[in-house]
Amino acid sequence: MAVTTDQILDALKVVEDPDLHRDIVSLGFVQNMQIDGPRVNFDVVLTTPACPVKDALQDQARAAVMALPGIETVVVNMTSNVPTSRKPAEQLIPRVRNVVAVASGKGGVGKSTVATNLAIALGQTGARVGLVDADIYGPNIPLMMGFREKPELYGNEQNKIVPLMRYGIKLMSIGFFLSEDDNPVIWRGPMVHGAINQFLRDVDWGELDYLVVDLPPGTGDAPLSLSQLVPVAGVIVVTTPQDVALQDVMKGVAMFEKLGVPIVGVIENMSYFACPHCGETTEIFGHGGGERMSQKFGIALLGQIPLDVRIRTGGDEGVPVVVAEPEVALGAAFRAAAEQTAAHISILTLEREAEKKQSQASPVQFFSKPPSKA
Repeated sequence: MAVTTDQILDALKVVEDPDLHRDIVSLGFVQNMQIDGPRVNFDVVLTTPACPVKDALQDQARAAVMALPGIETVVVNMTSNVPTSRKPAEQLIPRVRNVVAVASGKGGVGKSTVATNLAIALGQTGARVGLVDADIYGPNIPLMMGFREKPELYGNEQNKIVPLMRYGIKLMSIGFFLSEDDNPVIWRGPMVHGAINQFLRDVDWGELDYLVVDLPPGTGDAPLSLSQLVPVAGVIVVTTPQDVALQDVMKGVAMFEKLGVPIVGVIENMSYFACPHCGETTEIFGHGGGERMSQKFGIALLGQIPLDVRIRTGGDEGVPVVVAEPEVALGAAFRAAAEQTAAHISILTLEREAEKKQSQASPVQFFSKPPSKA
């Protein structure tokens, strides 16, 4: 007797996404089922190509179906469809599914370095990624990405700015439009707001799964403008382990909470230094700052990036470490942080969808019922 689709789906209910805490059948991941006698072929459509447990889910799904009587071959095709956290028709960037901000409470913690390597690492998984350098007062990402040229202004049929492309990432930076002299950028709030608005409205981003926005440090105009212009899927907070950095980070977290922007998690940069000769590790900036922040605010610790000269040289030379040395521990640390980032954005998006459905299902009661008569 041939196996049925219902039997296969029942068997697959034992396969659970460890981040979403539901089985892949109820999540709607199992699609395009094909049964040809003893051969079964189906897709598992994940919420991100950067899923850190993709291979494990594939193995579990194959084993669950192979356990059914009469099945000889199981082909599990792992694909992805990144959900959007916004209503596209109402936004400045309708074809961008998720806006992800990278912020820090203070300067000097390596925020732009983290944003650059994180964006590239997401792109290396197969996601469509853009990067906005919105650090108005210190735009360093063009240097880190190795750009000397400037983007073409209004160079397409839509009369939009064409972002530059490198390492598979679309990039736009305020640094492309500033003079190359040493004059500082002295802008008031409305000018900062206008620049961020133009980066969203007037740039031809195309179809993107993630648009990573590198914000200036602190709690100034840029994060406020971004949250007002587009719904932000979440913010990644970059810190270093020492207490002085954590104090400023806590202010930033409180600001985003007031703005209604969810915190994706924290990345601890410069966590430790590993001696290249003896391998001994030294915690130059202290220990456990990211973990303490994670526990205090109940947010995820997405990654811990070591202090290493190769990260600095990669940024100075325009070849980020995830490109220059993707297989070493440094590249792996950024890739792991990117996978955790994508997973937690998916969690936040699905939680918002569930809350929305629940609110729509529950009618709002504007008037209390009159007391019953005795």
